[in-house]
Amino acid sequence: MNILFKKDTWQEIYYSLKNNKLRTFLTMIGVGWGMFLYVVLLGSAKGMENGFDKLFSGFATNSIFLWAQNTSIPYEGFPKGRAMDLKLQDVDMLQRKINEIEYISPKNSRGNFGSAGEQMSRNGKTATYSLNGDYPIGNKISEKKLIYGRYLNDADVSQNKNVAVIGEEVYKNFFDSKKNENPIGKSINVKGIFFNVIGVFRVKRGGGMDNDQTVFIPLSTFTKIYNDGDNVDVFAIVSKPNADVNDVEDKVKSELKKKNKVSPEDTNAFGSFNLGKEFKKLTGFLTGMQLLTIIVGTLTILAGVIAISNILLITVKERTKEIGIRRALGAKPSEVRNQILLESVVITLSSGLLGFIFGIFVLMIFNTLTQNQDDFPFYNPTVNYSNVFSAMTVMVVLGLIIGMIPAQRAVKIRPIEALRSE
Repeated sequence: MNILFKKDTWQEIYYSLKNNKLRTFLTMIGVGWGMFLYVVLLGSAKGMENGFDKLFSGFATNSIFLWAQNTSIPYEGFPKGRAMDLKLQDVDMLQRKINEIEYISPKNSRGNFGSAGEQMSRNGKTATYSLNGDYPIGNKISEKKLIYGRYLNDADVSQNKNVAVIGEEVYKNFFDSKKNENPIGKSINVKGIFFNVIGVFRVKRGGGMDNDQTVFIPLSTFTKIYNDGDNVDVFAIVSKPNADVNDVEDKVKSELKKKNKVSPEDTNAFGSFNLGKEFKKLTGFLTGMQLLTIIVGTLTILAGVIAISNILLITVKERTKEIGIRRALGAKPSEVRNQILLESVVITLSSGLLGFIFGIFVLMIFNTLTQNQDDFPFYNPTVNYSNVFSAMTVMVVLGLIIGMIPAQRAVKIRPIEALRSE
């Protein structure tokens, strides 16, 4: 290890690299490019992961949306084509029979799922917006960012209150948003009924399943207005954190089929959208990207290190006479070997550090360009430094291993033969 602390050692490395500037530079590009790719791709994959996490923040990604359709198979004397329905009582039944369910939020709507919206008005202004009857727990599934007031609570539902939480676009149309008019306590007219505004929410672009052109009222009030009784349009079902979302979906449909005397093989009676399953596909894709990044970066680095070995082999051949003189003056074979190995490590490590620095610089540019782009799923691209340290370690180890080839060739040179070489 004394070779590391000798001034002559580093001077020889410096002059050796200086005398072959172009060759050294081209050699360093291979390893540097590998580390650059490794950092940029790994950081970009993390940026996409952070972007999707931000996009779905406040949204229960382990949720299932379920609605009633028509049967497609005759069963127990009932013909096919029977219209199914969801009932409020089904909420308690499903939660009682399926332990993996965290909670269920029933919802009715006008203006979604192909239905026409509802006409609303205030102070002579009229417009058509989506109207949703919701429970307070619905805000846990898709959390609304409130800019005024509050969301629905249990008292609003139990007392059938005429209160409304409106989207920002509705607020801008019916109220003076330029003067920041406070809408809380003021009313809008929905289907001839006055509703007091208790909250205004904003939806970020591309986020969640709601939009700013929507009004939420208590589900109990909604069902009275439209005489829906205990019928429900959609169940938003959230599974417990450790539960299998696909398993929960199958169990829910199975229980509803039993209750409504539907064939177990009927796949059309109840429709659903399994957000949990789709989100797992997305996270699996991102994980695959990170794995691919590690493989591509490692192989590129390996290719660069092999190039260093080839260059050092040429260098050893060119320095045959120099090595012979050193051996004739008493240099030990281990000193010659360590000199070549050290050159290999220096080139490898320098290349990797330069690639790392340029990669971080590019990620900083990406972050600046996408910082305020809420509709683009890319945010805060970062690199796990433990991964970079591991890559650097692999580089140095590879540099040592592959550097042994030219080092051993240098050791095998006999002083007398080296001195005779031209």
